[in-house]
Amino acid sequence: MTNQEDQFYITKILEGDSSYYTHLVNRYKNLVYSIVLRMLKNEDDAHEVAQDVFVKVYTSLASFKGDAKFSTWIYKIAYHKCLDALKKKKRNFDTVSIDATYEIGIDQVENGLGQLETAERKEIINKAILSLKEDYAAILTLYYFEELSLKEITKVVGGTLDNVKIKLYRGRKMLFGILKKQLDPETLAIYERGTK
Repeated sequence: MTNQEDQFYITKILEGDSSYYTHLVNRYKNLVYSIVLRMLKNEDDAHEVAQDVFVKVYTSLASFKGDAKFSTWIYKIAYHKCLDALKKKKRNFDTVSIDATYEIGIDQVENGLGQLETAERKEIINKAILSLKEDYAAILTLYYFEELSLKEITKVVGGTLDNVKIKLYRGRKMLFGILKKQLDPETLAIYERGTK
């Protein structure tokens, strides 16, 4: 589905034919759930907030201006709904301290992980991302899994482009620290060969 198709459905919905909303929900439900789960780290909460996101999308559809991609607009709503849920519940998550990360080159992470099978790599990375602080998890998810540009991520999470770049860099470092602990010796040996 393209942005033009999204716009077609949005127009039909705004004209009063809400049956087209199902198409938008089906297109974005997995993507929204993915980012919400990575931020909230709880499946029940993620299901609830994902539903809230789509209610908000429906009630706010008339305010979508088309300045950014529709997906970016939905991610922004999802991100802010997650922040609201986190504030409301005042949870204390186990987070990875920036000070505890390893000083490494970012290209080493990508080279080493490139040696892993795609499905295995995604599973390992997903588990590691779930242990990160929610803002880092969101940025890494949007960048690597949803393939948003840094500019689009800045629109979703707010702040400046430089701030997003810094969080992406720090998030990668934290992710590598976690992955280094989780990799078995054989995979770690593959990683080390890939970084030399």
